[in-house]
Amino acid sequence: MTDSERQKKGRPGGVAGPGPHEAPSSGTEAARYHGERGEGAREGFRSGFVPVVGRPNVGKSTLINRIVGEKVSIVSDKPQTTRNRICGVLTGPDHQVVFLDTPGIHKARDEINRYMVDVALATLEEADLVLFLVEPAERPGAGDRYVFDLLCEAKATVLLLVNKMDRMPRAEWEDCLARHRIWYPGVEAYPVSALTGEGIPEIVDGIIRNLPEGPLYFPPDQWTDQPLRALSSEIIREKIFHLTSQEVPYSVAVEIVRFEESASDKGGLVSIEANIHVERESQKGILIGKGGEMLKRIGSLARREIEALVGAPVFLRLWVKVTRGWKKDPSALKRFGYG
Repeated sequence: MTDSERQKKGRPGGVAGPGPHEAPSSGTEAARYHGERGEGAREGFRSGFVPVVGRPNVGKSTLINRIVGEKVSIVSDKPQTTRNRICGVLTGPDHQVVFLDTPGIHKARDEINRYMVDVALATLEEADLVLFLVEPAERPGAGDRYVFDLLCEAKATVLLLVNKMDRMPRAEWEDCLARHRIWYPGVEAYPVSALTGEGIPEIVDGIIRNLPEGPLYFPPDQWTDQPLRALSSEIIREKIFHLTSQEVPYSVAVEIVRFEESASDKGGLVSIEANIHVERESQKGILIGKGGEMLKRIGSLARREIEALVGAPVFLRLWVKVTRGWKKDPSALKRFGYG
């Protein structure tokens, strides 16, 4: 089954090109290209592009996955898990919300981190509405204030979402929201727990209410613009984040070198070969593990999730390679999908 066939069945697939006209390169640009041509537009239908921004590890990916109802972005308990702009689509009878999951905005120390921050800031330029995600706090942190100041310069309406409210008694919610409204004036504030789902219906209503009337940017059954190749790479990287610690997950780039789908009388098979790039030999040893056990665990967990995604058996082969200094090398970053 091809990506386009999966797209029709509600599986993820790339955005189809707009026919004989010159098509933009990125998924979101292509979707906006379709929308500006008026495809699917009707009176009373609201739609738009909604970046979710905030500091690292505040719950942006978890929130989008919860709202969309599909695993659009990988998640972990470590900051800076998201590296690229990831698109998740929520479509209803009278709306289509195109969420843009972004890397956390932070002080960049190398090329990969500068790229991540640039990606996050670039999404503000295409925003119809922005969700600013923070955690409950006794006082605003410098990082949150920096992000809010950037948002004040943007043209789009901002909704403030105070996430992780499940960590405090409900009786304290209103006082918490009142503090945040003082710190971040002029925006609607919503309490939410992306983990438990509390507050999600109210947020979705607020998002739709603040979007302009617009067209259908994506087919109704499509929930991401990410091709299966990219999703598979991210799933492998997520398992590395879950199973390793310290500097190892941050030193990893996953490169899919082969992605083939074949059909037979017994059904389809997806064959994937991927290189896991690290910066040092010691990191390579950790990822392989004693007798190859760590690499087997990573592969086994990733294979199961990819099989659930593609709906077919997956043959997955992984190699670990040392690519010294890749995080500072623009050509390597581009090769690995970060540029």
